[in-house]
Amino acid sequence: MSRIGKQPIVLPDGVDVTVQGAFAKVKGTNGQLEVPVHPLTQVNQEAGSVNVSVSDTDDRQSRAMWGLTRALLANAVEGVSKGFEKRLAIVGVGYRAEVKGKNLDLQVGYSHPVVVEPLPGIEFSIEDAPAGIESAQASIVIKGADKEKVGRSAANIRKIRPPEPYKGKGIRYHDEFVRRKAGKASVT
Repeated sequence: MSRIGKQPIVLPDGVDVTVQGAFAKVKGTNGQLEVPVHPLTQVNQEAGSVNVSVSDTDDRQSRAMWGLTRALLANAVEGVSKGFEKRLAIVGVGYRAEVKGKNLDLQVGYSHPVVVEPLPGIEFSIEDAPAGIESAQASIVIKGADKEKVGRSAANIRKIRPPEPYKGKGIRYHDEFVRRKAGKASVT
């Protein structure tokens, strides 16, 4: 039995789930998401909750899809009700970020500014430098209803200038720890 799959998903106020064929549509205050429902699983609605079940609990594939489908539905319900966000810190002298329209404009040590266009349903914002990270210039906040798109957007932005181990310059996750290396030892 799947420990995750058998847990019911409690629907908050204002969230509706409708199952249509191979997809479940989740509507809420932050938008609408479509979640794929695997053919081995069934999604059942009850008053104020959604349950995911499978017909064959002995099959390894159906147990895996049971937990996966339940986790995807739970993430969609949380996304349309509360939303998800990831924070990135920009560390480095002269490194800057600003939002121009919907796009994110990064100046991170290249000869040209790097413009990042948001995926559909994703918003960028800039906040002051986070406390606890020395020489941090700014903090980028990525918000959206789809957990996968928020994470992918954060990973793509971090990939533009990953943190380097000597000075720690680059774009890192807010809670990421960068192991620092010692520089060259001088010979005397």
